[in-house]
Amino acid sequence: MKKKVNKEAVKAAEIVAALGLVTKDKSIGMDLVLETLKDALTTAAKKFLGTPVNVEAKIDRDKGTIEVYTRQTVVEVVEDPEHHISLADALEIQDDIVVGEELEQSLDINMFGRMAVQTAKQVIVQRVREAERDRIFSDYSERVGEIVTGKVQQVERGNVLVDIGRTEAIMPVREQIRKEKWSQGMNIRACIKEVKSNTKGPQVIISRTCEEFLERLFESEVPEISDRTVKIVRVVRDPGHRSKIAVTTSDSRVDPVGACVGMRGNRVQNIVRELSNERIDIISWTDELSLLVKRVFAPAEVKRVIPVGDYKIVVVIAEEGLAQAIGREGQNIRLASKMLGREIDVFHDEEFASLSDEQRAAALSEKLDTVPLDDPLGPDIGDNADIGNEAVADIHGSAADDDDADVASAARDEVEDDGDDSVHKEIISDAVGSLSTTDDDSETAIENANKSEV
Repeated sequence: MKKKVNKEAVKAAEIVAALGLVTKDKSIGMDLVLETLKDALTTAAKKFLGTPVNVEAKIDRDKGTIEVYTRQTVVEVVEDPEHHISLADALEIQDDIVVGEELEQSLDINMFGRMAVQTAKQVIVQRVREAERDRIFSDYSERVGEIVTGKVQQVERGNVLVDIGRTEAIMPVREQIRKEKWSQGMNIRACIKEVKSNTKGPQVIISRTCEEFLERLFESEVPEISDRTVKIVRVVRDPGHRSKIAVTTSDSRVDPVGACVGMRGNRVQNIVRELSNERIDIISWTDELSLLVKRVFAPAEVKRVIPVGDYKIVVVIAEEGLAQAIGREGQNIRLASKMLGREIDVFHDEEFASLSDEQRAAALSEKLDTVPLDDPLGPDIGDNADIGNEAVADIHGSAADDDDADVASAARDEVEDDGDDSVHKEIISDAVGSLSTTDDDSETAIENANKSEV
């Protein structure tokens, strides 16, 4: 049997309304916020009482009432001061109480005092922020690989802090295209590469240099990719300079390369402008190694492809196309190696023909320290067949210089109030106000990014 004395219900419709705003703005469940408020009130009450005593709180959402009270069991001998009260002490409060009954004493939260109120506010702010951060971490973790659009908030030591809506993201120097310069207020598109959790909350890392960013751009520009008619098989990049993307389709009526290029190159040119004029080679994928090599190196004429073991190939190029095949500072051959998943040795035809037997044997031997690349073909595909003279469609007709050997290359284009309100109102209003202010998460994000760079 329970008996209550001096119980006083505190009308709190305005508190419930304020909590409703918190749940809406922060995308947090009402049940969690109510539990947080109860914890905050019990913490404040214990601090106000100054003695170990069991304090409980009850919130009635329908009636809009909040009750804070102590609950103790009446005993002859007190062994647990927090949950027990002696019969003698209990009789001073209620003259008809007996051993075994529970004594509840209501508390007026307006009497808790300034320090207790501050404690309540801190609990609410901390719990709601923790819940919001957990929700943000969960939501953005599920969006890794997606493109987000935001506005540059700050640039410090090369790192770019971006407002992406519900949180701020960091784009470290290593995830930026080198020739791009960002300043406060600029709009930016990037791909969510990673979401980290730290003591200050989730840290979203975005990138403009990862292969996934180029994939998502093609998905947004090419309807045939977004509806799965055309599939992206492989993407390799030298960010800001050149990239290669291999595409295929199961529909014989669709030209995968043409779909990506678009009418008069408009689709690929939109992507090129977004990537600061990064050149893009679009290749029609095939599982036949020799033909794939020819397409990767086009328009340079490939004379012969010789697989060496599982992770190396020797490619013989017509002499006049050797510089195109290698590219400026070896850029094209590096991308080709990543695309094929193999180490590549390139010779021009006369050079290969003039090799001695010993030199030829060395060239056609697989190095013992060869590290297998991510092989999209698999080690069993490919043969020693000579490359024929089958033409590969060149969207632009011919290359402009030795570094511009493209199957499909895009042209460059631009681009605190002490008023008369009750204490419980103050708890909520101040807590909600605190939640809307900006803390030091921005500086922390940049500091963490700088540490990562070091």
